[in-house]
Amino acid sequence: MTTVTTPANFTDLGLIPPLLARLTELEYQQPTPIQAQAIPSVLAGRDLIAGANTGSGKTATFALPILQHLFMQQQTEKSLSRKSSKGNYVTGLILVPTRELAKQVADSIKSYAVHFNGVIKTLAVFGGVSANTQMLALRGGTDILVATPGRLLNLISTNAIKLDRVKTLVLDEADRMLSLGFTDELSALLALLPKKKQILLFSATFPEQVQALTQELLNDPVEIQLQSSDASTLVQRVFTVNKGGKTALLAHLIKQHQWRQALIFVNAKNSCNHLAEKLSKRGITAEVFHGDKGQGARNRVLDAFKAGEIDVLIATDIAARGIDIEKLPVVINFDLPRSPSDYMHRIGRSGRAGEVGLALSLIDHEDYHHFKVIEKKNKIRLEREQVEGFEVDEITGDSILAADKPMAKPEGSGKKKRKKKTTINADIWSGYSEPE
Repeated sequence: MTTVTTPANFTDLGLIPPLLARLTELEYQQPTPIQAQAIPSVLAGRDLIAGANTGSGKTATFALPILQHLFMQQQTEKSLSRKSSKGNYVTGLILVPTRELAKQVADSIKSYAVHFNGVIKTLAVFGGVSANTQMLALRGGTDILVATPGRLLNLISTNAIKLDRVKTLVLDEADRMLSLGFTDELSALLALLPKKKQILLFSATFPEQVQALTQELLNDPVEIQLQSSDASTLVQRVFTVNKGGKTALLAHLIKQHQWRQALIFVNAKNSCNHLAEKLSKRGITAEVFHGDKGQGARNRVLDAFKAGEIDVLIATDIAARGIDIEKLPVVINFDLPRSPSDYMHRIGRSGRAGEVGLALSLIDHEDYHHFKVIEKKNKIRLEREQVEGFEVDEITGDSILAADKPMAKPEGSGKKKRKKKTTINADIWSGYSEPE
């Protein structure tokens, strides 16, 4: 694998005028590090494995080069008076793990292509909506297809689309694509693709499965690793609380800081509804977002939250990927994620694109050891803090706050020192509240 240097602006990346004009309209001031390092290599046809934090501009990193290649190809065919026939084929295939991410990526690609006057056809296909509608949209093929694996396999089985002319394959959120539940589907899709193709692999975390895939599928890829667990724009904090006290502490924090948008993660669908009911009794209205809601309802809730019409959204991990909300002030782990890698994806919903963000985790004594695993896997270490008025009991506090200390001396060997409580100063929080 090789590394690359970093161009300083979009003009130096080798992008064509229609794309540069659109980036100016979108007020993209300069490329993010992942864009600056990866776009020239993708334009050159290289395979790529890229690691960068969520919110770092990965979509534009693969979308802009794919659009440029397709547009230039069509212009060449036009100059040679060749008529392009798509049939039921696709040229650029982007695989994503969630419906929301599929829609978001497709919308971004369409936005980047506005100056191409509609010559590039982009579609998104995913479950939860009518397959017949998507089959009709695929008639005549498409230039770029953004898809979830299950729905794509379903459409292939009905001959609505073929993959044997794909020139570029993108795996977005590759770690999730290779996790349990997607592996078989991904293997089936890879078997339908041509051997010669460009592969672009993007992930915020790189477990062993992702590393193994690079060895099997990618051809001398350019490797770019820009992950950082301590990005200056995202502050991570951990608050300890007695068992059963999380809801009261959460309600206190929401009211105290008057967050206009707070994204709260729990681990189960029924936990979303249960927590929403408990918050309601404390005078806080919250909406829920999970897999049991229909796709239309999920879209409406997500759009309302992005628009600032919903102050508190309680969600499962389907919201950990594919949600891009500008200036989201705070993400809260009410339940710790089961997978340490999902921790980074969750907190990455805040502090995006250089904006200031805050990520809170609420832990009781039953969570403590799991959070230690999360820290170890993500190479972070966070101070355990207490909120005034919600201090943990002394016995529980010993297990939570002192677990990192050496084993206690035998009884009678000296006086025990009480753990100093950490209270929250309002000045510390002022930088993390969304402005009026």
